[in-house]
Amino acid sequence: MANKVQESAERRRRRARYKIRVKSRGRIRLSVHRSGRHIYAQVIDDVAGTTLAAASTLEKDVRATLRTGADKNAAGVIGRLVAERAQKAGYKQVVFDRGEHVYHGRIRALAEAAREAGLDF
Repeated sequence: MANKVQESAERRRRRARYKIRVKSRGRIRLSVHRSGRHIYAQVIDDVAGTTLAAASTLEKDVRATLRTGADKNAAGVIGRLVAERAQKAGYKQVVFDRGEHVYHGRIRALAEAAREAGLDF
């Protein structure tokens, strides 16, 4: 049973990445990953193969302010933080990569917080 779950997640991931590759036209990508305990966000330049900005609930200063790393509040903090770091690096326009995750809950909270903080996607 777990194998079918992994296969469907991989299909969703490939489908999302294909759409991003087609629609991005060279823009950088805001990639989001969530686990059961934490949420991670990276701004990635796929052409150069480098990470331009990153934030996660594993960082000490972020952990101190949060009750848990696995709720919408934490996702909002990470969204604002990665947007600030991306803008400091000089990037304002990104393509949102939700990976295998549905645009709902923590993923949506992170995206909305990043938009409010000034990222354009």
